[in-house]
Amino acid sequence: MTLVVAVLALDGVAPFELATPGQVFGMANEAAGAARYEIRVCAPGRGVTTSPEHGAFRIDAPYGLDGLVGAHTVVIPAHSGFLAPPPPAVTDALARAAARGARLASVCVGAFTLAATGLLDGYRATTHWQYADEFARRHPRVEVDPAVLFVDHGHLVTSAGVAAGLDLCLHLVRRDLGAALAAATARRVVMPLQRDGGQAQYIERPAAPADPGALQPLMRWMEGRLEQPLTLGEIAGQARISVRTLNRRFRAQAGTTPLQWLLHARIHRARQLLESTDMPVTLLADRTGFGSPATLRHHFTRHTGTSPHAYRAAFRQRDRDGSP
Repeated sequence: MTLVVAVLALDGVAPFELATPGQVFGMANEAAGAARYEIRVCAPGRGVTTSPEHGAFRIDAPYGLDGLVGAHTVVIPAHSGFLAPPPPAVTDALARAAARGARLASVCVGAFTLAATGLLDGYRATTHWQYADEFARRHPRVEVDPAVLFVDHGHLVTSAGVAAGLDLCLHLVRRDLGAALAAATARRVVMPLQRDGGQAQYIERPAAPADPGALQPLMRWMEGRLEQPLTLGEIAGQARISVRTLNRRFRAQAGTTPLQWLLHARIHRARQLLESTDMPVTLLADRTGFGSPATLRHHFTRHTGTSPHAYRAAFRQRDRDGSP
């Protein structure tokens, strides 16, 4: 089955964000050795000019808004006019795509266009950290999280600025086609399948004295001990700092707390084991530090929207028939 990805090019579209979906999904096709994705560039009137601040050039698109019909995924890149209300034809086309069951995914400030449809109301979302406050002001019914690289609700996905579009598209490949093919795609893109931390590490802050306490070595140490019941005191002791300093550094560099980061690392490990092994859930809960199947199910379902059993079954189905 070929999945249609429609990339919505509005006037003033950012060239990098426009090209990112085609690059990632196209390389997924190369990694799969088959056309698993059809990529459509869709523009109102079938033509747009890219953002002038990035060196404007004209693009003739092969599809208009009708190209969204039949799309499995609609990607909404950033464009220079994102603070103005999008044309009604655009919001109507997006709303119809969502009603048909398409997955809508925004890149950077493309979240403003997605939010204009009202579809994000009541959901958590992200956008470029520089515009997160303005996004929250304009869309008070959306819970804005400026610290993360992307937020996935299944049918609605939002990502942070610019390069986070790569993270987003690789994540969607993983959801669609499994971890192995996503990893192969990431190697072709020459980037990790999952980057450490979130966009909080990129937010501009007043200059401060150089901090020698980069977290990557400590995170690697934690990842090597996910099965252990690590405490804040033990983590701080490994880093030879106080618990207070540990929390402050995690907030500044990773946009979260040490224990929340550890929880997400355990869920990530659980997903890997569910995808790649037949390990019983009881043993898997021990190997990932959750201790009991009930605790694993609680946290896994809360963060992924599905149970470990259903998650494994979905990946087994993909392995059997190659379908998403």
